[in-house]
Amino acid sequence: MNRRFVPWISLLLLWSLLPMLWQLISSLSTAEALVDGSIPFLKRWTLVHYQELWASDPPFWRYLLNSAVVSGLTTLITLVLAIPAAYGLARVPQQLRQLLRWITAAAALFPYVLLFLALLELARRFSLGNNLIALAMPYAGLAMPLALLLLTSAFEGLPRELEDAARLEGLSLWQRLRWVLVPLLAPATASTAILVFLFAWNEYPIALTWLSRDDLLTLPVAMARIAGSSIYSIPYGAYAAATVLGSIPLLLLVLICQRQIVSGLTNGAIKG
Repeated sequence: MNRRFVPWISLLLLWSLLPMLWQLISSLSTAEALVDGSIPFLKRWTLVHYQELWASDPPFWRYLLNSAVVSGLTTLITLVLAIPAAYGLARVPQQLRQLLRWITAAAALFPYVLLFLALLELARRFSLGNNLIALAMPYAGLAMPLALLLLTSAFEGLPRELEDAARLEGLSLWQRLRWVLVPLLAPATASTAILVFLFAWNEYPIALTWLSRDDLLTLPVAMARIAGSSIYSIPYGAYAAATVLGSIPLLLLVLICQRQIVSGLTNGAIKG
């Protein structure tokens, strides 16, 4: 790397990390420090905001668990449906594939907020409210177009000779997918899974209307309630602590799978 770019890259990283650092500092600040705007050092930091979150009813870890359950189910449903669909999309004739790709891209870019009333009506008619498993169903449907685009590009990048050789060995379609093609798509599958997980983890409007029980709230809804829990003051410290705790699982997930994310997105961009 050219040394001339090091200061600029460092500045960019600092700029990107500054909001997270500010939230971390605010979560460790006393109420007095937050009011007067001073930065806490050795004698003015506290863990009281984290203790309040953990002692709340229900405890804050319940919201983290709810979001993890919904996001995990959404990711699983999306991958199970998107992988065979992407394989079929990658094997149709070129002209039809291009048309389907444009339709899928339009669906991925469609603002899902416009579907809000329709989803709310479905939840009311079929009694899907206050059900974490049911909440994963619309999430999977909304994440499906993006997953199809990424996985289709990955399937198109695989050599056809591999599948032909597996067919000559007598493997069925599902055996070829399971033992030959899908293992080769590990980077693309990992990057797709993480993007779907992030979408489900951060989704707010649908969860706000589908969930009303306090013990079933997902993290974004719970954080919104923390921010508006008092009409007299804004609990900056508790909200900052909730932001930090809610970011830790995502940060760990991205750090663990960063190579797969970069590899999957890069391959899809080059070969798609």
